[in-house]
Amino acid sequence: MSLQQPAIFCNMVFDWPARHWNAKYLSEVLHGKRIRFRMGMKSISTGRTIVPQFETTCSYVEATLEEFLTWNCDQSSISGPFRDYDHSKFWAYADYKYFVSLFEDKTDIFQDVKWSDFGFPGRNGQESTLWIGSLGAHTPCHLDSYGCNLVFQVQGRKRWHLFPPEDTPFLYPTRIPYEESSVFSKINVVNPDLKRFPKFQKAQRHMVTLSPGQVLFVPRHWWHYVESIDPVTVSINSWIELEEDHLARVEEAITRMLVCALKTAENPQNTRAWLNPTEVEETSHEVNCCYLNAAVSAFFDRCRTSKVVEIQAVRTDGDHMKKEFNVCDHVEVGQTGSQNLTTGIGKPEATSHFGPDLVPVAQRSEEPPSQRGGMFESDGKDFDDKDGEHFGKLHCAKRQQIMSNSENAVEEEIVSNTTTVPSQTFISTDDLLDCLVNPQVTRIVAQLLIQRRSL
Repeated sequence: MSLQQPAIFCNMVFDWPARHWNAKYLSEVLHGKRIRFRMGMKSISTGRTIVPQFETTCSYVEATLEEFLTWNCDQSSISGPFRDYDHSKFWAYADYKYFVSLFEDKTDIFQDVKWSDFGFPGRNGQESTLWIGSLGAHTPCHLDSYGCNLVFQVQGRKRWHLFPPEDTPFLYPTRIPYEESSVFSKINVVNPDLKRFPKFQKAQRHMVTLSPGQVLFVPRHWWHYVESIDPVTVSINSWIELEEDHLARVEEAITRMLVCALKTAENPQNTRAWLNPTEVEETSHEVNCCYLNAAVSAFFDRCRTSKVVEIQAVRTDGDHMKKEFNVCDHVEVGQTGSQNLTTGIGKPEATSHFGPDLVPVAQRSEEPPSQRGGMFESDGKDFDDKDGEHFGKLHCAKRQQIMSNSENAVEEEIVSNTTTVPSQTFISTDDLLDCLVNPQVTRIVAQLLIQRRSL
């Protein structure tokens, strides 16, 4: 938990039964169970600009794993569930499949996944999610509001593009489509439109190809875009809860209330245009208000069992004020330039932990896609043979400089906007929401709510 950057664990899962969970094996275990696949195009464009394929723009197919494997071998019949999707033009992705639902009648299989080996006693497949995709299947660039992430690659390879939390202003965050705990980027990071999103050039891209038998650790609030680069890929992940999640849930409740209120007022009959398919809960204002109150109450319930700490809130004039009351182990909030909370327990430097079996994911230079060649430099299959130093270490001075730059990103954007003639004057609901539920804004609102509740 002291790692401050993504890293690859090697030689950790060689004795896991789940090591042999390829798609063919899983199709036999699931015995014809139908699951939902997200269907996307292998190449989609608007004019000359490649755009992200958000889940709201994809179509969906209910099919068995056997039917998926048949289609993926280009042998699908005209009567199959994939009959409307040319394999040469489309990819399929069975994503976010929670073990507790997928294997509800086969709970013994949970023991095949042993996250306890990573220092989380008792954690296994019950707290895990399964991902099965074809070549080109991908997840749009986003950050997870809660926890950190462990990802076990079982079959095939996936290419990961990662960006640190301080790059958030450069990734143009948006909450449309809305999904609780996911902040999306407006940018297609594999083919960015730098004229439309110029600040993206400042982002620190880290890249790695995750190979079978390796486990990727994704720290809290690291942005990531993930793409399958083999014909069939199978991954298992688990999101690890963190102390900071208590405040994050308040921020998410604020976001949910604002997004649902404005978007349903705009078009109450078409929620699927902005609500991610993974969101199935009711979106009424009454329900969302209860959700916000529950999140704030849970925050204080947790804090009453903790030590007295200092909360640093932000006045509307930009000055800082301090107030002491019972909240969670020395959490400092109010740092608008960073997405991370700072806990009172000091985190040791993780550099000394790196070696042949724990390899840091290195930052990559931003070369044009045409100059990168067919494979990125940090290819996961080489990690077992090379030690960590070969892949470079985090340059602290440079990182501190970029973090300092990101703290001023909002001010820079305001200045730049005042000197640029806008291409259009119409402001949409989504434009307003991009400002109202920007992660930096919801952080401040959550702080103010907590401060008022504590008085």
